[in-house]
Amino acid sequence: MLDLEFPLLSDWNGEATEGFGIGHEYRGMKGVSRRSAFLVDGGGVIRGAWEYGSAEVPDMDDLLAAARALG
Repeated sequence: MLDLEFPLLSDWNGEATEGFGIGHEYRGMKGVSRRSAFLVDGGGVIRGAWEYGSAEVPDMDDLLAAARALG
């Protein structure tokens, strides 16, 4: 359990991929999201954005620290 007091988003239908402009072609599939993380505050303002290489694993501790810093 992450014990978070804010929602997380999973982009199962691709709307965020399109909206954030992070889609690309991957192994013949179009509209695949680049490995990314976005920190959006309660007012809908993007407060942080990270993009990673396809083989890179995001550092969850860094992302959680950034989210918690918004307080």
